[in-house]
Amino acid sequence: MEVNKMSKTRVYELAKELKITSKELISKLNDLDINVKNHMSTLEDDEVSLIIDLLTEKEKKETDELVEEYNEIDEKPKKPNKKQKKSDAKKAKDDNNKPQDDSVKIISIPAFITVKELSEKMKINPSDIIKKLISKGIMVTINQQIDYENASQIAEEYGFLLEKKEENEDNLEIMDKEDDEKDLLPRPPVITVMGHVDHGKTSLLDAIRKTNVTQREAGGITQHIGASVVEINGKKVVFLDTPGHEAFTAMRARGASVTDIAVLVVAADDGVMPQTIEAINHAKAANVPIIVAINKIDKPNANPDRVKQELVEYGLVPEDWGGNTICVNVSAQKNLGLDDLLEMILLEAEMLELKANPNRPARGTIIEAQLDKNRGPVATVLVQKGTLKTGDVIIAGTAYGKVRAMFDDKGRKVKKASPSIPVEVLGLSDVPKAGDILVVLDDEKKARSIAEKRKEKFREEEMMQKQKISLDELFNQIKEGNVKELNIILKADVQGSVEALKSSIEQLSNDDVRLRVIHGAVGAITETDVMFASASNAIIIGFNVRPDSKAKSLAEKEKVDIRLYRIIYDAIDDLKAAMKGMLEPEYREKELGKAEVRAVFRVPNVGNVAGCYVVEGKISRNANIRLVRDGIVIFEGKISSLKRFKDDVKEVQSGFECGIGIERFNDIKEGDVLEAYQMEEIPR
Repeated sequence: MEVNKMSKTRVYELAKELKITSKELISKLNDLDINVKNHMSTLEDDEVSLIIDLLTEKEKKETDELVEEYNEIDEKPKKPNKKQKKSDAKKAKDDNNKPQDDSVKIISIPAFITVKELSEKMKINPSDIIKKLISKGIMVTINQQIDYENASQIAEEYGFLLEKKEENEDNLEIMDKEDDEKDLLPRPPVITVMGHVDHGKTSLLDAIRKTNVTQREAGGITQHIGASVVEINGKKVVFLDTPGHEAFTAMRARGASVTDIAVLVVAADDGVMPQTIEAINHAKAANVPIIVAINKIDKPNANPDRVKQELVEYGLVPEDWGGNTICVNVSAQKNLGLDDLLEMILLEAEMLELKANPNRPARGTIIEAQLDKNRGPVATVLVQKGTLKTGDVIIAGTAYGKVRAMFDDKGRKVKKASPSIPVEVLGLSDVPKAGDILVVLDDEKKARSIAEKRKEKFREEEMMQKQKISLDELFNQIKEGNVKELNIILKADVQGSVEALKSSIEQLSNDDVRLRVIHGAVGAITETDVMFASASNAIIIGFNVRPDSKAKSLAEKEKVDIRLYRIIYDAIDDLKAAMKGMLEPEYREKELGKAEVRAVFRVPNVGNVAGCYVVEGKISRNANIRLVRDGIVIFEGKISSLKRFKDDVKEVQSGFECGIGIERFNDIKEGDVLEAYQMEEIPR
């Protein structure tokens, strides 16, 4: 008998293959001291082998016995009558049905299902399912959804197997088709400029494209991703400028994911810094070649060789040192070495043989997105395949629409954008997320349908995130009752800033204070945001946005704190200060004095009072008191009364006698030492 062995086999599966009922198999397993609970229990490989061997041996023995018996009877067996035939047929049918009855029922469900729907499919009381979910730490109601994983665990307990109903890929994801080699044409390279803050990335780009972006940026710091097209020797090159501050790590990572070549800017007078290392890691992770621009070589303390030495430590060995990393000395201020840098970029791009098919529906990546009060949702798209045209039906994440208008990096209106060209697109229904894939479809209804389904899925996932909690986590939250939480609502002018600030803020959390960004979005601060903040006891942080007049007056009424910023450092510094204010103050003990118990007096309706002599410092009426006997602390509590003779006093100095009563404590003995102390607050 051959049985398909697996590392884990369920009882009902083995019973089927052995052609016996699960009940019979469970009985046999229990005889062999293999404990199984029901037909859904799993068996190890060695247990499966053992039962097969034993049953096979038994089967062989029974067969041999039958043959022997048959040989002993020297006559044909009697022909069974009709009644016997019927009885045998019924028995065979029943035996055949037994494994089928014990076999598990398979139910097909989607990725998310409500408790009610699951109960209907299994014909189980929904309250029983809710009880089981609550015991797993998942708080749900009958109409709430649970994910496939939790649903399958519950179903298994009732003897059901769940099968995931796969969503039609076209419903949510628009699959990309590979282009034919003969359709591919050369395209411009996309260059990402990366590096540490203030190492001169934007200044270098300014020198190349003869513009001055930093004057428009708050505090001279690049806050958004800029995309620009530069023509060099008749060839187009697209530059992406990523901000260098560590808060924009996520944006920089996104920049590296759409790029062909990374230009790493390192200041000759500063060397490799933390963000330089991050930039190297992002470029390596994206598997793109790196060209190093050693900037500020005109400075008197510039040391390009030191920079090269530091780069070697991170696996970037310069060409002139025998490696394969191109290093170019430049000065953005003095326009030195720029031609060499551009020549190296073109050479590297030529080696990569970059190609794309322009004659197909467009596909690209959202580089940046924002809500413009005059133009509505505006998305900066880097086209990667095909040609994007005015009038195209587009979808990006949960946003869809028609391309109403397109503008190039110089703000000029254009009718089409070919591969590698960045354009601002108007006409989307909503602000997409930076990093979303933009796809052109042939039908607006289809685009709307997919966008709605994506929104629904996003809401479901968000809801699951909120409701899912393990018992361990629940216990920890109760135990950590002293953990403070600061809820934050983030509003910014562009999606990239929302992501960057969210990442930075959440990294500020520590063991004492947890910062939670409960909502982050693009656009002005509205009444809805204020109401949300009021209900969640949150503060609102606005970055390059303002509250409208209604939101402002509502915030005053609801006493919601709105903080507005234009530079990211200020927001982070203020949050750090706010966190310090939220921390529970630390306390230390300040010793006041000691008194020895010389006698114990019993006072009616009061209890025992210690007749003491103050040997050190002073004993104060409002102090905490500690009773020490033979060096061991017997009790800590409060002073209930302090008297000199018959008078109540506030304090008794060293060298004087007094009577001390202790709150809710009477076990005072002669020779005990009473220590008076106060808890002193230390600011954090």
